[in-house]
Amino acid sequence: MQIIDTHSHIYVTEFADDREAMLKRAGIEGVDKILMPAIDSTTHEEMIRIENLNRGQCFSMMGLHPCSVKDGFREELSLVKKYLSERKFIAVGEIGLDFYWDKTFVTEQFEAFRLQINWALDHDIPIVIHSRNAMDECIEVVRETQNACPPDRREKLKGVFHCFSGTPEQANAIIDFGFYLGIGGVLTYKNSGLDKVIEQIDMKHIVLETDAPYLSPVPFRGKRNEVGYIKYVAQKLAGIKKITVEEIADITTANAEALFGKL
Repeated sequence: MQIIDTHSHIYVTEFADDREAMLKRAGIEGVDKILMPAIDSTTHEEMIRIENLNRGQCFSMMGLHPCSVKDGFREELSLVKKYLSERKFIAVGEIGLDFYWDKTFVTEQFEAFRLQINWALDHDIPIVIHSRNAMDECIEVVRETQNACPPDRREKLKGVFHCFSGTPEQANAIIDFGFYLGIGGVLTYKNSGLDKVIEQIDMKHIVLETDAPYLSPVPFRGKRNEVGYIKYVAQKLAGIKKITVEEIADITTANAEALFGKL
């Protein structure tokens, strides 16, 4: 059984003491590919270092996280653009909008989001969208971009809504774009309601993720998340869809490869 974790921050300091052991545990659970979303200039170099140490297992994205859109964000964006011009990345991400913690830089978040979507189109790679307390706004930005693109460029607009936890209507809007839903630990939370939404979604629209070290699934909720815990998300999803974990792994791996390319 092979599983792709499409969203994991394994380069952050929470894994500094046991990263190698954590990756071995992930391998035992069948996770052979890990996609790493970028945050900002404080972590880009470490992310790429981890990728270089784990060639063929870890794959870097490049982008500016919306929570890092603050004073000086244009300098951050210039660095993202420079990285994208120098080498191939698996995606532009994670990018998007976050209105949960702070709304000081809402206008700037929209600017950064739209700009980075266009860079992804320029490089013909997917986008990975962060949409905390901003699902409808992110959907609208994607819709506006799609409508404004000429047909040949519109075909390049592809991606995933990371950590999807929205309504059936929002899920269907995302699917209508040809985007995927990134499903992680929230699916295992008793009162999230996400299980009821996912019941209505065809598996061909779903990829698996952990968002490690965040959003640990039950039975580790509240503790550090790690890549190997994706099996608990797969098990929950298998129960909802009434198919085997192996089938979940096969389908979501095929979906991830359809989006990000053969890894």
